[in-house]
Amino acid sequence: MRHTLPIAPQFYVTAPQPCPYLPGRMERKLFTALQGEGARRLNDGLSKQGFRRSQNVLYRPSCSDCAACLSARINVAAFEPTKSQRRTIRRNAGLMRRATSPWATEEQYTLFRRYLVSRHATGGMADMDTFEFAAMIEETPVRTRVVEYAEPDGTMVATCLTDILDDGVSMVYSFFEPDRAAASLGTFVILDHVEIARENGLPYVYLGYWVPGSDKMGYKAAFSGLEVYADGRWQKMRDPAAFRARAHPLVNDPISEQVANISLPDTRPARPKG
Repeated sequence: MRHTLPIAPQFYVTAPQPCPYLPGRMERKLFTALQGEGARRLNDGLSKQGFRRSQNVLYRPSCSDCAACLSARINVAAFEPTKSQRRTIRRNAGLMRRATSPWATEEQYTLFRRYLVSRHATGGMADMDTFEFAAMIEETPVRTRVVEYAEPDGTMVATCLTDILDDGVSMVYSFFEPDRAAASLGTFVILDHVEIARENGLPYVYLGYWVPGSDKMGYKAAFSGLEVYADGRWQKMRDPAAFRARAHPLVNDPISEQVANISLPDTRPARPKG
């Protein structure tokens, strides 16, 4: 099925499939291609409206049964680490951060495989081979960095594929050494991205989707300054329980109405002066 706007880009809807977050639910995504000279502006504009990037596609959940998946971001100015998060920062103070171009390496893939086997052995990415991993890292039409974290001896312990937006950094996908649970590396990578955003004068850290009622997504609600995109606007996360009603099917607008309400940036190439 395809839905179009008066101007490019065109939007499509995926076929329903089992939801990976809420048992007994079916998920469906609204998506569009991310390509051409206007890709960066489109990524900037739609990220502000709850979309996420996967390689050269931008997508947003558009399920018929619920609207529980909410795009989440941290407002850097409003963020204050908890005591536990401050301990995590101290615990990982010896790690070295290195931001590189989006180029896949064997060391990254080895760490990625260990992470998947330990944390997501039955997930949709469990069978990803080296070529698919390289595509995830390298196929990007926007400004992207691979942020690696390593011990002083050079041993890689965490990696994050990160997009640079005009108003923040977007954590596309992260993975870390699963045998170091006490180090809370997943939390540390998020905390360090708050610092990266602050260092670069960017107001937000985009975390992906938060799903009320999903244990695997619950950790995102632990960060202060959290905002979620609901009902067409970003809202401060005050009480996570207040969003549980979004699992009801009546909260969702029809697909055609969702598409019509998307605000598109001007992605046409700039005309030469003179």
